[in-house]
Amino acid sequence: MGDSIGDRIRALRKQSELTLDKLAEQAGLSKSYLWELENKDPPRPSAEKLAGIAKALETTVDYLIGTDPKIDLQSAADKAFFREYQRMSPQMKAKIKQVAKLLDK
Repeated sequence: MGDSIGDRIRALRKQSELTLDKLAEQAGLSKSYLWELENKDPPRPSAEKLAGIAKALETTVDYLIGTDPKIDLQSAADKAFFREYQRMSPQMKAKIKQVAKLLDK
């Protein structure tokens, strides 16, 4: 993957088979703004906008901005999932644990 935020966003978007329109919808942003992030070198986007993009792409803001050189795509996806897991109700966490046990067998 490339070094810029735009390169990372584009690569993840294509890997997820999302169009600019679909990612914009999921991230709560405009298509033109995402296009600029991917293709130009605008000022660094706000944390709120990056958080929306990261959530839609199932990754972390740290991965998108490249602040942690040790983080790879898989560990970023794991961290994003764990953050979502932490916000779940106890009932949903119990269901996920049951599914994990079934898959581990």
